[in-house]
Amino acid sequence: MSFTKRQLTPGNQTTMKNKHRNHQLSAMECPVNRNDVDLFSPGAQEHWYEAYPILHETEPVVRVPGEGTSSATDGFILTKYEDIALVVKDPVRFPPRIHQAIDLLKQTDSNDDTYRQANAMLLSMVSLRPDNALYRAHRQELTDPWVGPGASRHTEMIKDCIRRLLDAWDHHSEVEFISQFARPLPQMVMANVLGFPESDIPQLAEWGAAQVTAFVYGKGHRNILSARQAEKQLKLLDGFKEYVHEKVLEKRREPEDDMISWLTQAHYKALDRKLTDIEVNGIVYAMVIGGLETTQYAIEEQAQLLCEHPGLFNTLKLDRNLVKNFVEEGMRLRSPTQGLSTRVTRQDEEFQGVKVPKGSLLHLRYGAANVDPAEWTDPYELNLNRKAVTRHLVFSAGPRVCPGAGISRLEQNLAWQALLDCLEHINYAKDNTFEHQPGIMLGTLSLKLNIKWA
Repeated sequence: MSFTKRQLTPGNQTTMKNKHRNHQLSAMECPVNRNDVDLFSPGAQEHWYEAYPILHETEPVVRVPGEGTSSATDGFILTKYEDIALVVKDPVRFPPRIHQAIDLLKQTDSNDDTYRQANAMLLSMVSLRPDNALYRAHRQELTDPWVGPGASRHTEMIKDCIRRLLDAWDHHSEVEFISQFARPLPQMVMANVLGFPESDIPQLAEWGAAQVTAFVYGKGHRNILSARQAEKQLKLLDGFKEYVHEKVLEKRREPEDDMISWLTQAHYKALDRKLTDIEVNGIVYAMVIGGLETTQYAIEEQAQLLCEHPGLFNTLKLDRNLVKNFVEEGMRLRSPTQGLSTRVTRQDEEFQGVKVPKGSLLHLRYGAANVDPAEWTDPYELNLNRKAVTRHLVFSAGPRVCPGAGISRLEQNLAWQALLDCLEHINYAKDNTFEHQPGIMLGTLSLKLNIKWA
């Protein structure tokens, strides 16, 4: 069962009348050939899915001179599924860039400014998961029970969060879907998982935004912040570090049924000891940075796909077994994280006939890989019967697949089951611009929907 825009009939055009390409919103022009393609300039977000076919056909590996791990090395943008899958599945051959920061901190005195300015996640990685073996143990012992395969323990809590958000719609016929559902849902879920009071969510959201500042406002494929931006980010995150530290101490004294309490009490078998306060703090930092953005952007883009494919909402409403495939296809078609510069070549490599020297920084363009025509038949088509539907790279793949993939998938599936239960259909409301935020995430700034209640 496939749904494409080509299937729109004249009678259904009203569904699409308020959806348009964002060429007029962008500082860039729509790319027509390779010379027009720039994935990182202002406005590029409005043209990513027009740029990817051009890169796949003409230059699937893009060299970025002087933008490697140092000015003496280069960056390389990979857009093909086979190349990116190879890289992410082999962290020994293609080590994570963050290992360089870990090695630096190992050699740094704890009183040094570099050490003091490191975020809690990085500091905890120095002791808890500095190599691939401990990374696996960290995930299996400390995060999988809460946000990985063990995420099903949160099913009723997530359903309750969804129910409260929908109740707040108060049967209105129009909603701003992002601020009234897609954004607050993962915020509420993560607060409950970790053990933070929901009343603190506004402040937690501010800290969460600070954590991803580089991915929104950073320049180029390395997401570089200006000195002023970095200073502001550091100041905000100092407040988050203090907040979490207080919660850790509180949970040690009076543990409850939440992840922080559990982490303060757990015996980490891999190191044969309990966790320190800073290590718990670092795990919490990682949960917040990874537990909000992907889910928010996935859900709001899925809402857009439903508006753009007449009949799809009703199809899912009648056959709930298709919801899982819809969620996976939605993520593949509109990858929340479009790309990250996270891996380095340990040796000389070659991708698509392009030689890549040892020590090069690789930008893994997940969004392009997930619509690679060499991997997917009709890659821009939403196909609810696509085989091996979860093999996309939205959460990466291999031993370093996103630890929170389980809870994100659970939230998305439960969200759409609930929305299908209580609504007859959704359509675009008036005055949508479909403009995206800057940076590397596919994040629409606002989304107004007309809704009909069941």
